[in-house]
Amino acid sequence: MSNLLKRTLFGGLFLLVMLAAMLIDQYVFLGIMLLFLIFMMREFLRMTMQDRYRFSQLLAILAGVFMFVLSFLYMDGLCPKKYGLLVLLPIFIVMINSLYVKDKAEFGKFANLYTALLYIAVPWSVFNMAVFPDPENLGQFNGLFLLSLFLVVWASDVGAYLFGITLGQKYGKKLFPSVSPKKSWVGFWGGFFLAIVVAVCLYYLGFWNMSLLHCILLAAVMNVSGVYGDLIESQWKRHYCIKDSGHSLPGHGGMLDRFDSALLSIPTALIYLHLFDLMPACCN
Repeated sequence: MSNLLKRTLFGGLFLLVMLAAMLIDQYVFLGIMLLFLIFMMREFLRMTMQDRYRFSQLLAILAGVFMFVLSFLYMDGLCPKKYGLLVLLPIFIVMINSLYVKDKAEFGKFANLYTALLYIAVPWSVFNMAVFPDPENLGQFNGLFLLSLFLVVWASDVGAYLFGITLGQKYGKKLFPSVSPKKSWVGFWGGFFLAIVVAVCLYYLGFWNMSLLHCILLAAVMNVSGVYGDLIESQWKRHYCIKDSGHSLPGHGGMLDRFDSALLSIPTALIYLHLFDLMPACCN
């Protein structure tokens, strides 16, 4: 099967799964997003720790799962606020477990367990704030709003790829050659432009109920933070001399490759919306 056919086929399947997660109901969302979280954490830990300390890796993944589930249950109105601090217990267990590991020859690798939680599980858990955007009415699922944020992320990625591959390799300077030699400023501005276009469309189609200026600024903030998210993962892969984080999506790489931009851009978007008191009115 040609690489283009693989990319098209598995890209279409991935899109269908994402649509199912955000458009059916909150429990489909929970199941699919948990699966993605497990894949991403496993890919990161395999990249940074290989097969060392497997039990500790499993504990870290379970801590990430617990963090996501607990935040989901709270936002869904099923878990009282007082139980929120329980999210720390699995992390403490990961820490305590390190004391009982007999072979500490490569103990420095344990730092990657905490990095996986901070880099992947924490921002992924924040996604629950996007599908339950109204803190006064917990339990009101709105996957369409998270989908709209993903549309901006995907538009930025597609614009950067198309402009970068057609013009960026011939014209202009490289964006961050020490981390990702193929990324160019032409690609950056292409992604920036397409992200703005999608944001304007979301405004005029009535998906984002805030001023056009805020829509444009939000898309700009998401584009810049998404590029940094991409570069952060590229730096990890460059350090460990690998091309893709995994092989779960043939033709596309791993799940972490697919969500590296979103891990920064969507939490940043939520920060922006809350700072300017635009939630939940913007998505009603």
